[in-house]
Amino acid sequence: MAVTDVHPRLDAETAREFARRMRKSEAEAQKRLTSKGATLAAIIIAIIWTIPTFGLFVTSFRPGADSATSGWWTVFVNPGFTLDNYYQALTSGGTALTLGASFLNSLAIAIPATVVPIAIATLAAYAFAWIPFKGRGLLFVFVFALQIVPIQMALVPLLSLFSRGLTINGVGVFPGFTLRDVDHSFATVWIAHAIFAMPLAIFLLHNFISEIPNELIEAARVDGAGHGQIFFRIIIPLATPAIASFAIFQFIWVWNDLLVATIFAPSSSLPLTQTLNSLSGSWGDRWYLQSAGAFISILVPLVVFFSLQRFFVRGLLAGATKG
Repeated sequence: MAVTDVHPRLDAETAREFARRMRKSEAEAQKRLTSKGATLAAIIIAIIWTIPTFGLFVTSFRPGADSATSGWWTVFVNPGFTLDNYYQALTSGGTALTLGASFLNSLAIAIPATVVPIAIATLAAYAFAWIPFKGRGLLFVFVFALQIVPIQMALVPLLSLFSRGLTINGVGVFPGFTLRDVDHSFATVWIAHAIFAMPLAIFLLHNFISEIPNELIEAARVDGAGHGQIFFRIIIPLATPAIASFAIFQFIWVWNDLLVATIFAPSSSLPLTQTLNSLSGSWGDRWYLQSAGAFISILVPLVVFFSLQRFFVRGLLAGATKG
């Protein structure tokens, strides 16, 4: 039978059975994790948690003089609103970059720093789940254990590597060349974020991919499919919920990151968080601009989350219980 016939046949029965098992697992997990008491507690916590955010939102529209002399709750008896805070936050900035320029830098950092680790981790997760090789279990435990290593421990070695270039036994692989010579000055930040994301990405994606029924993989192999066809035609479509779930976590983590980007990014490529940190001024007397900048900064993460929301719960709960 031709290899090109693999995908249509597999979509018929085995893929539907896998989808049924996933829906059953999700329903069982949701049932076990849901109760009236937990729901009530979650609502109360959500309300309490939202109050400071609402206060920040109100402050972002209040004139600076009002914010400096009275609390945000006084707006209910003495309303006063302005859009000048948002204009100043976007145009003035707190560093050499304006908030608008650093907003574009954050996009340029976050998108590749999300795509690259997912692409590599998906391949690694498939190898750990479905390709038998010597030492597979031990290597997977080692990768999983890397999650407990603090990021701060790797900052100095990585910075030294990026500044001096890659060497093997003291000999430069590319003499006279360092990663900072790359035209795109975000390269060091992309690599750093990808390295830090790999252990968790491999662990989460492996747990999902390993739950795919063995019958589905065996049917593909019988029809003549190789690892490449199995990966791209079966694994990727079925693992979309898990990939989307990790994409949300990784994108939001990179978007909100200040430490890694501040250390590895040059001054012309600083992200939104660095500029936002400086909006309040040297003496902190313009802190109300930070409230406006904060809501500008959360627009993209909200769009990402709601765009991938339908995959989020499925990706988290799939594999939580055996179907």
